[in-house]
Amino acid sequence: MAHAEVSSPPVRALYAADPAASLGRLYPEPPSRTRTPFARDRDRVIHTQAFRRLKEKTQVFVAHEGDHFRTRLTHSLEVAQIARSIAKALGLDDDLAEAVALAHDLGHPPFGHAGEDALHAATAEFGGFDHNVQTFRVVTELERRYPDFDGLNLSWEMLEGVVKHNGPVLDRLERPSWRPIVKFNVDYDLRLGTYATAEAQAAAIADDIAYNNHDVDDGLQAGLFRLEELETVPLIGPILHTLRDERPGLDDQMIRMEAVRRMIGAMVEDVLDQTGRNVEAGRVASVEDVRLLDRALVAFSPDMAEDLGRLRLFLHERMYRHFRVNRTRSQARRILAELFRLFVDEPGVLPTAQFERVQACDDAEKARVVCDYIAGMTDRFAIEEHRKLFNLDVWN
Repeated sequence: MAHAEVSSPPVRALYAADPAASLGRLYPEPPSRTRTPFARDRDRVIHTQAFRRLKEKTQVFVAHEGDHFRTRLTHSLEVAQIARSIAKALGLDDDLAEAVALAHDLGHPPFGHAGEDALHAATAEFGGFDHNVQTFRVVTELERRYPDFDGLNLSWEMLEGVVKHNGPVLDRLERPSWRPIVKFNVDYDLRLGTYATAEAQAAAIADDIAYNNHDVDDGLQAGLFRLEELETVPLIGPILHTLRDERPGLDDQMIRMEAVRRMIGAMVEDVLDQTGRNVEAGRVASVEDVRLLDRALVAFSPDMAEDLGRLRLFLHERMYRHFRVNRTRSQARRILAELFRLFVDEPGVLPTAQFERVQACDDAEKARVVCDYIAGMTDRFAIEEHRKLFNLDVWN
C-alpha cells in the first residue's frame, strides 16, 4: 500500500508578514469573514480580466506556435506554486507569496519582451513603457470591477510586493515611465527605498526558478537545442549524467521532464538553505528587519547563482537569440508599432470605448490610452487586429 506524504506545518517565522497586522487598503473595506487580507488579494488578482488574458500572451513562443509551450498564464501559475512552496517551508504567509506571484506579469503586453520593446519605443516621447509599472497600473487603476474605486484596492503589503519584489526601486524613480508609481506614492507611501516582505522576495525568486527551468523544457521541445548540448552546462549537466547512470533505458522525453523536476527541487532547496543562513547572519527577527537589510533575504547561494548565470548564458545563446525566435520577435515588434501608429493617427478606427476616451486627450494622454489598449491584447487578438486593419481581404 502506498503511503501518503506527511509533513508537519512549519512554525510561523518571526519575520513573516502577519495578515492581522496588515497596514490596510487605500480605500477602507470591512474585513472578510472567510479570508485573510492577503488571501483576498490573491482572489482579486485571479478574477481580473488581465489575469485571464495571460492565457494567450507570449512567454518565449507566441501562443499559437504550439499547445504545450508556456504562456504567461501557465508561467504565472508555476511561479505561484513554487513561491507558495518556498513560503510554506520558511514559515511565511503563503497567501501573500502566491498573490504577488500571480500578479507579477499582469502588465506584460502581447509578444513578451519584444512587445514591451515595441511599446517603449512607440511611447518614448511620452515616458515610455515598463511592464512592471503597467502591472502596478493594472491593479491600481486599469481594472475596473468595483463601484467605489478603480483598480483592485489591494493591501499595502501586496502593493509593496508588486512594486518592490525585486528590491528597492529608488534608482528607477527618475525614469519617465515610472511617473505613475511616483505619483501614487505621494498619497500612499510604499517605502520605495526598502526591500519588500520575504513573501514578495519568495515570489521573485520563484519567477527565476520557473522561467529558467521551463525555458529549458520549452527549448528542448521546440528543437532549438538537444539534451546532449546541456551535458556540459552547470546544474543540469550533472543531473543528466546521474539520470543516465540511474536509468540507462529512459527515453529522452522522460529524461527531460525528470531533469527539470530535479533542477527545480535543487534550486528550491538551495534557496531554503541560503535564506536560513541569511536570517542567522542578519539576525532577522521581524518584517521590519527584512525590509531594512542591505540585500535580499530570500536568495540563492553564491555557487547556485554562478551556475544559474551560466545556464542563462546558454539559453541566451541557443534559445533567446535563435533565428526562429528572432523572426517571431521581429514580426511582433512590427505588428505593435504599426497598430500604435495607426490608432494614434486615426483614432476613429479604435473601438468605441477607447475612441471616446481619446476625444478630450492631449497627445501624451492619447498615446497612453492607445498603449493601454494594445498592452491589454493577447497575442492572437493583436495578430487578428493587425490583419483586419492592414489587409482588406480578411475584413469581416
